[in-house]
Amino acid sequence: MALWRRTRGRVELARMWEVERVSGQKHHAWPLYTRERTEAFLNALLADEGLSLADMSAVWGTPGLPGAQPVTVPAGAEKFPVHSLSHLFSGLLMDTALFKNETIVGLAVDGAPDTVLDNRSPQYWYAGCLSQQGRLSFAPVASPGPLYTAASTKFGLEPGSLMALASATGTAFAFDIAAAVGSLRLRGGRETPWKTAFELVETLLKEAEEQLGSHRMDSAFSREENIRSAVMKHIQRACDLIAVDNVEQLRKLGQVRTEDAYLAMGGGFALNCPTNTLLLDRFKFRGLLTPPCANDSGQALGLGLLGLYGSGAFDGADLRIDSPYQGMPLRDVDAALAEFAPWIADVSDFAADRFVADVTDNVLAWVDGPAEIGPRALGARSLLGDPRTSKVKDLLNHYKQRQWWRPVAPIVLAEHSGDWFAQDRPSPFMLEAVRVRDDAAERVPAIVHLDGTARHQTVTAAANPLLHQAIDAFRERTGVPILCNTSLNDKGEPNVNTAAEALTFCINKGLGLLYLAGRRVELRREPVPATPPPTGPRQRAVGFFAGQEADRDAMWQQWLDQGYTETAIFLLSWSPDIRRSCGTSTPDMVNKLADYYLTSDENFAALAASFRRDGGPGSCFIKAADQLPKPVIVE
Repeated sequence: MALWRRTRGRVELARMWEVERVSGQKHHAWPLYTRERTEAFLNALLADEGLSLADMSAVWGTPGLPGAQPVTVPAGAEKFPVHSLSHLFSGLLMDTALFKNETIVGLAVDGAPDTVLDNRSPQYWYAGCLSQQGRLSFAPVASPGPLYTAASTKFGLEPGSLMALASATGTAFAFDIAAAVGSLRLRGGRETPWKTAFELVETLLKEAEEQLGSHRMDSAFSREENIRSAVMKHIQRACDLIAVDNVEQLRKLGQVRTEDAYLAMGGGFALNCPTNTLLLDRFKFRGLLTPPCANDSGQALGLGLLGLYGSGAFDGADLRIDSPYQGMPLRDVDAALAEFAPWIADVSDFAADRFVADVTDNVLAWVDGPAEIGPRALGARSLLGDPRTSKVKDLLNHYKQRQWWRPVAPIVLAEHSGDWFAQDRPSPFMLEAVRVRDDAAERVPAIVHLDGTARHQTVTAAANPLLHQAIDAFRERTGVPILCNTSLNDKGEPNVNTAAEALTFCINKGLGLLYLAGRRVELRREPVPATPPPTGPRQRAVGFFAGQEADRDAMWQQWLDQGYTETAIFLLSWSPDIRRSCGTSTPDMVNKLADYYLTSDENFAALAASFRRDGGPGSCFIKAADQLPKPVIVE
């Protein structure tokens, strides 16, 4: 949910909420099944801003809410889903001065759109655009996203883990991936990309098994990890080829020089750091316009920008989104310190020298100001560590219960970035994977991935003054203007939002230091007086979402009573055309079509099963205690 403030001559993003951080459900997908619950939830969030839904002059993206208005689709973009256009505009309009005066090549590339706001099934799923001084030309593009979706489904790993695993080993096998890419159909629409994406992953997996056989592999990894790494090398290469071809096609729409243009990307695949860097380096774009919430967590951002654009808000006003710190502010610091008083040994004001001593050869938590938006820690809700020893990387991965080979990102002072990394471009949202300079890599082994790159974030004094001061003090003492930076969350938990959630994490993990809203909080190993420790991650605002099973089951039963199968219900959720035909098409016709997709498309079957498992009868919002991640205490 994004809150916008529009005044004469100015538009600003006032606040952005990511539902997973509020609810505690990782990759939150649990609906609000009634209008009453929806309004209660939104009004509770708005109340912290001194507002309510009644104060809104426009609401986009959720039909049925008070003040809801349709999203105006730009002329020429009618063949694309609103979902894809939202991703596209989340990049195009990050800086309206650039949009009005410069050339931008825009791509919306994700796994698949929703079709909630569409009246007809889109002809294409993924929107590309060439913007020349605000004049828009649209064209369909292919998305590499379904390839990662297929691999993630097949291997049971997050896309970020697969991205890291691709370059983690030297294990490889021969395959003509360029020829394979030429036969892929990844534009979506009536020909869905799921089948072709799954088939390529299956083919690569079979080839890897056959060619590698008893081949000697990287002994630091399991055989399964070696095989997956080899497959993901080709998947990543395929993604790169698709992305390059997209840019070439869009460039030709206006015969533009990419050296004179900016690249705008939205959608989950825009978080793929290696591809982003490849495109910037190959085409020499002037800069990257991609929000930190490029994935579906940023749909509200894109819908707001699309709605504001369609309403003419930018005709006489400008907007620039150049900070990731638009999330929920810390409102519970004093209350959390009081609640966890038995665990707190000392609270003092921030002191740069003390911070340097604390972080040297160590890990600490850093929580300050409004949360960053998007899935990556950007110095507002972070674990920070000394990059000069690999021990710290291992410690960070242990705290977060991650595989040892997962990379740890660096946060670097922007003014010193070029001395340590091969590229000196601003990277405020951690969206590139750049090579660490050879003469620097041995000094910061904790942040160097196994292929010699790092997914770095550059930070300026203007964007985050206190964190910049802390890192600069570390630089003055050590000569290194870099700290390790990873998200402050437990396995299976979203990034923390509040002071209480941060203290819960630290106590569960035995982490001794938390820098909280400009204060140094030192924690005891044992509470005084004796107090039971937290049991797992802190429960968040579950009350808005729990207890909806009866409403949900009644909705399911209405469709089942009409004769639809559960797979057909999933198909209806995907297809506006089939939904519109419900008056003329019988349930039996829809059931047969769903059965056809079910038997012919493995990804459709997987998505239908996920739809049923996560939102069908029998599913619950709150997991049982034995399903929650257990605390891991580091001695």
